[in-house]
Amino acid sequence: MIDMRQISPRARQTTPYDWAAISNLYSPADADALASSFPHNYFKTVSGKDQEKVYDYEARALVPMGQNTIMYAEDLSEAWQALARDLCSPAYREAMSNLSGYDLMNAPLEVNLFHYGPGASLGPHVDLMTKLVTHAVYFNKSWDAKEGGCLTILRSSNPEDVAAEILPIVGNSAVIIRSEKSWHAVSRVVDGCNWSRRSLTATFYHRRASSSMWLPGDATPLHRVNAADM
Repeated sequence: MIDMRQISPRARQTTPYDWAAISNLYSPADADALASSFPHNYFKTVSGKDQEKVYDYEARALVPMGQNTIMYAEDLSEAWQALARDLCSPAYREAMSNLSGYDLMNAPLEVNLFHYGPGASLGPHVDLMTKLVTHAVYFNKSWDAKEGGCLTILRSSNPEDVAAEILPIVGNSAVIIRSEKSWHAVSRVVDGCNWSRRSLTATFYHRRASSSMWLPGDATPLHRVNAADM
């Protein structure tokens, strides 16, 4: 499903920090299958404000922290099951290791899916110190930057200090190698947007790290996200 050749050290950039923009992750047919069958069930609403950022979105587990199991696999299309298997594969770990410069072959991996509907956003932040590398992957068939919902690579904590912008179109992705300078955000999806911004994050952690998305004993009700397809 994933064209591992695209996840290459050649894509790595050093300005304003170490990161990579990667496109053409799938064949056209696979890209269409993934975008057309993006999951809608088993999501929870995540919203709030911490010392660094404001956030508001819908999240679903795909691969739990440190496991090679697929959550709610019976609800996934064949394309999504294949993508999840690729993300759990040694080949994906090897490609991400070569790109990032970290040995990720045994690093705990967590994969989550997201819907960002009208008004949803993720404020400027650097990732938690427990994270090593995050691969943010996108699944909208098309998107207009005027509607928000773009990943912004920032030079500082100022949301206007944008170095690069990634549209959430299927096949596009970005790798963020965590540092004290790795500021990034998701611009606010405009009110009245007729569809949701759809994404996945595959995050590699330091050993013995715990999930910040799914805390032990989390009993948040899960629900269906009724968002229109692009």
